[in-house]
Amino acid sequence: MSTKTDVALLALIDPDNRILISRRLLNKPMGGLWEFPGGKIENEEMPEDALIREAKEELSINISKSCIAPLAFSTATYGSKNFLLLLYVCRVWEGNIEIKEVEEIKWVEKKDLRKYVMPKGNDSLVAMIIDYL
Repeated sequence: MSTKTDVALLALIDPDNRILISRRLLNKPMGGLWEFPGGKIENEEMPEDALIREAKEELSINISKSCIAPLAFSTATYGSKNFLLLLYVCRVWEGNIEIKEVEEIKWVEKKDLRKYVMPKGNDSLVAMIIDYL
């Protein structure tokens, strides 16, 4: 029997309309692939609360619920696990971005997003970001 995991992802967008992506730690599942920052939604946690927590843990920044908005969702299966990927956008945050729990980060223009190898479940999310910007 497969399990389902809900994941909240953040498309952080800077004033030049570039999107922040991060590269997964090499020793993690799908290590070395690029992705949008975020992570698993804990039990009883709302997706927005997960994003606020993950932004602090992964990037050392503070975001507020009023500055994030849902954009798209996708589903993916990796091995025996099913994932529901919820993508939110954010243009406002507090603090300086610092790398934590990721290999590296990059600000990428939308036209270049497809140049970075991401987990397959992100394909339609990338398309939505390209259309959105």
